[in-house]
Amino acid sequence: MKKKILAVAITVVLLLGVSFIPAVYYGYIHVNGWKAGKYPVRGVDVSHYQGEIDWEVLSGENIMFAYIKATEGSSHIDEKFEVNCREAGKTELKVGAYHFFSFDSPGLTQAENFIGTVDAFEGMLPPVVDVEFYGNKKENPTAPDLVETELQVFLNLLEETYGRKPVIYATEEAWELYIRGRFDEYPLWIRDIWKKPVLKSGQKESREQEWLFWQYTNRGRLKGFSGEEKFVDLNVFGGTKEQWQAWSEMPATA
Repeated sequence: MKKKILAVAITVVLLLGVSFIPAVYYGYIHVNGWKAGKYPVRGVDVSHYQGEIDWEVLSGENIMFAYIKATEGSSHIDEKFEVNCREAGKTELKVGAYHFFSFDSPGLTQAENFIGTVDAFEGMLPPVVDVEFYGNKKENPTAPDLVETELQVFLNLLEETYGRKPVIYATEEAWELYIRGRFDEYPLWIRDIWKKPVLKSGQKESREQEWLFWQYTNRGRLKGFSGEEKFVDLNVFGGTKEQWQAWSEMPATA
């Protein structure tokens, strides 16, 4: 009898595993979904990969903010930024723009690219800079001191221009190498699709660093877009709706 029960239990576990993995892969189940669900303010980040976006439809998908890719490096401009920014601005979403940081070009010219592309608008969220590995940079990373110098130039120029301290988005690996202990005073947007982030701030300190945003999955399935990428990044704000309103509506000082 015990053997039969054990065999049934093993069969059930295997069946659950077989069904669970595809459900995660195709975005029907999010590993962090129940943890992220405790945060009331949810949003997306998008780029041209999402293709044509019906912002009226997407804005009705239980989200409150959208960050839109504007630029990358010193010369690239996302082909969908202008239309996405314009159309998203017609909804009730809070809207902001982000820049993908290049380790191969100066912070000055990258800032000039972003500033020349993104005109400040009423209600604009603080700008975001995306710091993560690309190409072979994970295997051959740029020296942290060099990144620190160029990223600081970039951040300073954006803060001077838009009057709000920029937010730094990073994967945990990039945060560990380039951000931790160097840019702890900046709001942090961390990516962790497997667990709720627990970060130790400072290079020698052990206290936990708070994050402002958390990208909890890169396989969100929402209505409103039909591009090359079938999924969308889902994020939460690490606070209450009241805290979100206070932060998102903070006036620029520039």
